[in-house]
Amino acid sequence: MFSLNGSSFLNNSLSGVSRSLTQSTQRKISAPPMVVASVTPNGKPGDRNVSVLMENTLKEMRENAPSSSSASLTENESKSTVGGGVEDVYGEDSATEDHYITPWTVTVASGYPLLRDPHYNKGLAFTEKERDAHFLRGLLPPVVISQQLQVKKMMHNMRQYQVPLQRYMAMMDLQERNERLFYKLLIDNVEELLPVVYTPTVGEACQKYGSIFRQPQGLFISLKEKGRILEVLKNWPEKKIQVIVVTDGERILGLGDLGCQGMGIPVGKLSLYSALGGSNCLPVTIDVGTNNEQLLNDEFYIGLRRRRATGQEYAELLHEFMTAVKQNYGEKVLIQFEDFANHNAFDLLAKYGTTHLVFNDDIQGTASVVLAGLMASLNLVGGTLADHKFLFLGAGEAGTGIAELIALEISKQTNVPLEEARKKIWLVDSKGLIVRSRMESLQHFKRPWAHEHEPVRTLLDAVKAIKPTVLIGSSGAGRTFTKEVVEAMAYFNKKPVILALSNPTSQSECTAEEAYTWSEGRAIFASGSPFSPVEYNGTFYASGQANNAYIFPGLGLGLIISGAIRVHDDMLLAASEALAAQVSQENLDKGLIYPPFANIRKISAQIAAKVAAKAYELGLATRLPQPENLVKHAESCMYSPNYRNAFFVHELVYVPQTSNFRITFELRKTLLAEMKR
Repeated sequence: MFSLNGSSFLNNSLSGVSRSLTQSTQRKISAPPMVVASVTPNGKPGDRNVSVLMENTLKEMRENAPSSSSASLTENESKSTVGGGVEDVYGEDSATEDHYITPWTVTVASGYPLLRDPHYNKGLAFTEKERDAHFLRGLLPPVVISQQLQVKKMMHNMRQYQVPLQRYMAMMDLQERNERLFYKLLIDNVEELLPVVYTPTVGEACQKYGSIFRQPQGLFISLKEKGRILEVLKNWPEKKIQVIVVTDGERILGLGDLGCQGMGIPVGKLSLYSALGGSNCLPVTIDVGTNNEQLLNDEFYIGLRRRRATGQEYAELLHEFMTAVKQNYGEKVLIQFEDFANHNAFDLLAKYGTTHLVFNDDIQGTASVVLAGLMASLNLVGGTLADHKFLFLGAGEAGTGIAELIALEISKQTNVPLEEARKKIWLVDSKGLIVRSRMESLQHFKRPWAHEHEPVRTLLDAVKAIKPTVLIGSSGAGRTFTKEVVEAMAYFNKKPVILALSNPTSQSECTAEEAYTWSEGRAIFASGSPFSPVEYNGTFYASGQANNAYIFPGLGLGLIISGAIRVHDDMLLAASEALAAQVSQENLDKGLIYPPFANIRKISAQIAAKVAAKAYELGLATRLPQPENLVKHAESCMYSPNYRNAFFVHELVYVPQTSNFRITFELRKTLLAEMKR
């Protein structure tokens, strides 16, 4: 398939139309013939193409046209392109039946190609009228079923698969065949299917991406394309892109360097952007090689067979990409960095954070969702954030990102300097507790967390020395919250907060069962990957999932609807507060610090509204004036997966042989109505 959301044909057409309108004003034309064009979808049964009725109207032209052809074209140009956008291209605001615009050829998707177009295919849900209008008779069985019945059938089939990777492949196959049904299925069954299209299953899919690869779902930009990245971006058929998720595949989840096969992560993330937030998306993999020897020796590996580029070669390729994105899509496209290694992730965010609309989900998204969980947990453990001590296992992108956002919130709540707020937070890396005596050997992003303390080598000793109330794992190292560590947390705290965030499930610091059992049922537990409910001493415990999918779709939507030009830390705090506010007392009574995923679309709308409001407050919004009700506005901008009634505009093509056409008012209205859906 060509895109994850929307019609590539329609959007391609718009960009082509705009260019054609501009070009038409630059040609001097003497006494051009005028033609009336109209679309008749209900044409004769034998006509395989849409009927275009052409009528010579030279007499009418002489009577009504201005004396200068070029002047009339210039006048129409100014009317039709004021402000840009679909409405202006067609001149709908001031259109009359005699409004002249650049010539078109209009074709309608029909027949067998329609069934192979994932944007428009409805399968057995095509109505009787649609089957007649689009030459589908005989190409489908006679039964007509609803989209809801299709969803029921697909879920029945999905549950027959016992292997998660088989479910993943079935979902990807559906996405390539019927895009709206894919999103309808995902939205209606998000709690069951989220672990299929994203963590933990997507991790295995990335590991085996080469062997299961069938059809590209994003852009692959490698060192071969250096110097031509803008050209490569223009090859993507969808022109109206709002969000780009890009990875270089060096640190995929907790699985390490998967090179080009990391594409599964942007594809999965953008499926959630479209389903949960309603954005037009583009997945991108920057292939600079891989240091994974197993992949380099794998005959099915789909990426460059070379060691990773570093230094200037790497920086130049990324800079060309960032420049080309801004040039091709404008400054309001959101670029989400995904699964870059620590040494590149922080540098890219710092370098482009002031010039582009960029966001690192591993640093900022994880931080926002964890902070929301901590805010909600205060209803169970009491106190404020400033009253608690935090100990992290892991001092990479996620760990330091979470720590920084917690410190920002404490500073905001207590009006103390950020440096003072950081003293509540301690980090442990592979060499032990981060303390001031290690300052010289620390990476720059770890140095703010080097506090005065004697050296401590192990996590267990750090727990005993610091006595934290909150233990957070972001190490990517599985089973590091041992029985002794959890028991120590339970010894110091009546209700220890334990967050095992590493993905996938195999890399989680501990399981839900271990956390509840070793703490004697007293832990407030959440994890990065989902765990089944646990029974302990006759009580069932349902653990929450600190999944970034709570945050990034709503954050992205909020940035889009406000036209934000930069991502500010206060927007992340606003997103956290909005998510925490969605945790009900009923959820808290079950020990949950996150709301159910079943309500994720409503949650995303609430987050989008808070983020957009903050953008307006900070003066970073460009879509003016501010809507009165941002929640309703966000909901109205979300993607709807429901089937549309069929008028499938397949393509709009400029016809250069004739200098000027007149298209009927009815056709313009029909095309506009279709494009606005």
